[in-house]
Amino acid sequence: MDSSISSEDLQPHHSHEHEHDEEGNKMFGFIVFLLSESVIFLSFFAGYIIYKTSAVNWLPTGVSGLAIKEPTINTVVLVASSFVIYFAEKALERHDFKSYRLLLFLTMIMGGYFLYGQAVEWSELEFGFTSGTFGGMFYLLTGFHGLHVFTGILLQLIVLLRSFIPGNFDNGHFGINATSLFWHFVDVIWIILFLLIYVWQ
Repeated sequence: MDSSISSEDLQPHHSHEHEHDEEGNKMFGFIVFLLSESVIFLSFFAGYIIYKTSAVNWLPTGVSGLAIKEPTINTVVLVASSFVIYFAEKALERHDFKSYRLLLFLTMIMGGYFLYGQAVEWSELEFGFTSGTFGGMFYLLTGFHGLHVFTGILLQLIVLLRSFIPGNFDNGHFGINATSLFWHFVDVIWIILFLLIYVWQ
């Protein structure tokens, strides 16, 4: 009996290791990207805190404060969507594509609701981008974050459509894993923004 192992016998094992390493490298690169985004947001947060604590008249003339009820509802929806996309990830790991698509679509709806709520808030505000330092910082921070929410929804749409391509997720789940991580990042950033802008008035 020939006990030798041919190169063909080893090929699937090496191929699997190569795919695993490649996916790990992609995720590492994506995490570095998120860290760079974090630095941008942290610089904005630092500027907001410095301006707020040093300004004599922080809020624009005629503005006594921001309504907090609607932003609170938006915050709850956005934070809850992080749990929804987490369960979507788990559904994909079980190859439960029906639940995966449903949960991912629900996450997109929740993100869309957040953007709609932000648009309504902007339309009802009594100040603009040029209304002092607060006006500029408010629209810069919420607008930049809103852009990230929109980007996250687009990423979710892409990985949702990919699930309809047979065998598309056979070689790993980097797409949904990275999208989910990005969405959690967006949620954490918003919680900090919410505390800085709406709670600390």
